[in-house]
Amino acid sequence: MKSIATGSRLICLFSICSCLLSCREKTSERGESFFPVLSFLNSQVAMVDTSLYPILKLTPRDSAGADTTYIHREQFRSVSSEFLAIPDISAEKFRDRYRESKQFDQGLNLVILTYEAIKPAEELLQSEQVTIQPGIGGDKVKNIIINTYSHSKDSSVQKRMLWNADESFQVSTIKQFPGQPETTSSYKVTWNEHEY
Repeated sequence: MKSIATGSRLICLFSICSCLLSCREKTSERGESFFPVLSFLNSQVAMVDTSLYPILKLTPRDSAGADTTYIHREQFRSVSSEFLAIPDISAEKFRDRYRESKQFDQGLNLVILTYEAIKPAEELLQSEQVTIQPGIGGDKVKNIIINTYSHSKDSSVQKRMLWNADESFQVSTIKQFPGQPETTSSYKVTWNEHEY
């Protein structure tokens, strides 16, 4: 009985790997859409909106520690607005503007989906990476990494954002102004982490 269950798992895992390791040209021909990152993030925010989790914002003060602030549930959508403002590249109009790659890390049992701008200088959203853990009971999104870049004649702003599903998110912002040193700021928001 145990060997049958193991065999079923291997067949399921092999099927997932076969699909994910197929080349991009085949993906395009089949018309598969990109992973809906923005929809997933909206569902995460809706889940936190209705949960009883304590929500904390941690802002690094110096090498010694961080300032901790409790966030009211009604403020969570506003605090996570940087994630909700990203372009929805799963929409058809973005299809020719981003390149998708898929890989499976067998050692970690993780599927990694990567989306990169074909012409980075023309896009706010530079890249997205989605890490998914396949399982018999269903696939689970582990985290999402988002990189954005905007610039004008007198400044540039780069954001590096990480969303850990069902647990936390963090944002690092790098700003550059002419004739001034680069500045970096960051913060982290948690609601269901075992350790802060």
